[in-house]
Amino acid sequence: MIPLEPNWAGGFAPSLPEAFRSVAVPTGAQFWRKIGAFTGPGFLVAVGYIDPGNWATDLAGGSKYGYTLLPVIVIANLVAILLQALALRLGIATGRDLAQLCRQRFSRSAALCLWVTCELAIIACDLAEVIGSAIALQLLFGIPLAVGVCLTAVDVLLILWLANHGFRCIEALVIALLVLIGGCFAMELVFSRLDAGAIAVALVSSPQIVSDPGMLYIAIGILGSTVMPHNLYLHSSIAQTRSYALNERGKREAIRFAGIDSTAALMAALVINAAILILAAEFHRTGHTEISEIGDAFRLLGPMFGTGLASVLFAIALLASGQNSTLTGTLAGQIVMEGFLQLRISPAARRLATRLILSQVVLSLQLTFAVVPLVMFTGDKALMGIFVNSRLAAIGSWSTAALIAVLNGWLVWLTVS
Repeated sequence: MIPLEPNWAGGFAPSLPEAFRSVAVPTGAQFWRKIGAFTGPGFLVAVGYIDPGNWATDLAGGSKYGYTLLPVIVIANLVAILLQALALRLGIATGRDLAQLCRQRFSRSAALCLWVTCELAIIACDLAEVIGSAIALQLLFGIPLAVGVCLTAVDVLLILWLANHGFRCIEALVIALLVLIGGCFAMELVFSRLDAGAIAVALVSSPQIVSDPGMLYIAIGILGSTVMPHNLYLHSSIAQTRSYALNERGKREAIRFAGIDSTAALMAALVINAAILILAAEFHRTGHTEISEIGDAFRLLGPMFGTGLASVLFAIALLASGQNSTLTGTLAGQIVMEGFLQLRISPAARRLATRLILSQVVLSLQLTFAVVPLVMFTGDKALMGIFVNSRLAAIGSWSTAALIAVLNGWLVWLTVS
């Protein structure tokens, strides 16, 4: 773990220094060459909007309500387009990312609170991505979930390899996997018997979303799983991977082309999210209205469409989505840590820390809430009878519970400070 030297704008070193301003932007080039130079960061951000966490809400909404919730997906993506545009604008205009500015402009305690909440969000997303990838491996190859979770750690090696070959390699892999996901769902829609008229009607008029509590609940879930805060930190940093001119004209041009990249990528994410919900609406049409588990969707797709290929394509898309999301999640976590704490660790260490150490920290923090009731119950003579804890056992168990609570409190303090 290396402290970053304050040698850049506003007293901060750039996040991801190996990628900072590493992609050349041709001067005086034609429009399409400029677009090509700026294409990439938006697609890394778009990955977060179609990660496995989104699949559950899309599947639940489509299977229960058909096409009705399609406007919610559209609204969520429009909100995302706006927020990501603001993030890239912030990064390009100031030369600093959102995390760095939070550290600079807020009090230390406020900045640390923001960092902790963002790290927790990244951990939660990482769990969804790991589980999604493990489920895909189980569905495709019959690999047990526990083994599949361990296999997903292989992406650490991939991150290291890509980092050594330039930021463009990471972007190329992410875009390739997005194309694979889009192709899988395009084939799924070919198999399906979607109703274009009903889709159009749902897009322009679904007033019952607000009045139906169940529908509103899933709609809020779709909104919550679509717009992710760590994507804003990510985008404000990777927008600075382009070597544009550091004057008003250069920044204005960078904002323009980065905005095109971001909007195009998020529109692609919109299409994929809509395809998932439209596919799930096929379950609704056939009477399967309570599909929220990915495994259930996998098992039903083949019989419903009359071809096992439908299930295979679904699982391949899920695996690609999970692996894509872990790549960008690692970048986001690195940016957040560097920006808030001015500390830098290697991508591999960051990945393993997120998966292994911090997951155990979370379990440890929960331990006190299990130990205290256990000690209380086993010390209750009315409940335990002759098996109640002896005086010595009671002293030892309560001392243990107190020690766990103190150690966890100290662990939180060390993590924050």
